[in-house]
Amino acid sequence: MLWFESNGSHRHSRVTLPNSSLDAARRALRASLVARRRAVTPGERAHAAHRLARNVDRGLHLKAGWRIAVYASLPSELDTAPLIELAQRRGCQLYLPRIDRPRSARGMRFLEMRGALRRNRLGIEEPEGAAMIKARWLDLVFLPLVGFDRHGLRLGTGGGFYDRAFAFRRFRSAWHAPRLIGLGYAFQELERIAPAAHDVLMDAVITDKEIIRCATG
Repeated sequence: MLWFESNGSHRHSRVTLPNSSLDAARRALRASLVARRRAVTPGERAHAAHRLARNVDRGLHLKAGWRIAVYASLPSELDTAPLIELAQRRGCQLYLPRIDRPRSARGMRFLEMRGALRRNRLGIEEPEGAAMIKARWLDLVFLPLVGFDRHGLRLGTGGGFYDRAFAFRRFRSAWHAPRLIGLGYAFQELERIAPAAHDVLMDAVITDKEIIRCATG
């Protein structure tokens, strides 16, 4: 069964589908949300990015020495540059994801953010020869998303890279480090996303408008 409903003016009606239609429904929902995200003007995007960075600073109080994974945003995503600058000022150790090619079982590594970056086949900027850290040793991870709900479920682009990289969290009953924090516009919030077996829940979502503590956080 599937239930998707959005909170914004672009409200989606409730849809109930058999399991065989879940993938098609998610693809359609992604397309709708990505189109809404691409409609954001450069000025609105810049303003939202600075508001999001302020919310991160207010809600997380970044500390020197924290090992933080962030991502180099695509032009269609909310810009992470102000957040990266904030974390650097706070003395955090920053890491960027790198998608392995050919794709391994896990598919994603985290490399120190230093030196030149290169664009991968998906157009995402990645480190080249930097030191690597295992996902379980990160303190905080900022995740890109297409949609989210307040239960901590994340609708991504469909590649499953983050879910595989942090699958170990699903088998912990108490200790859920690293903390997983989704980043996005407020309009990307959905009323409810039907969970899949491989989903790894987020602890919080920070948008340009608020800090949302999820059910796991």
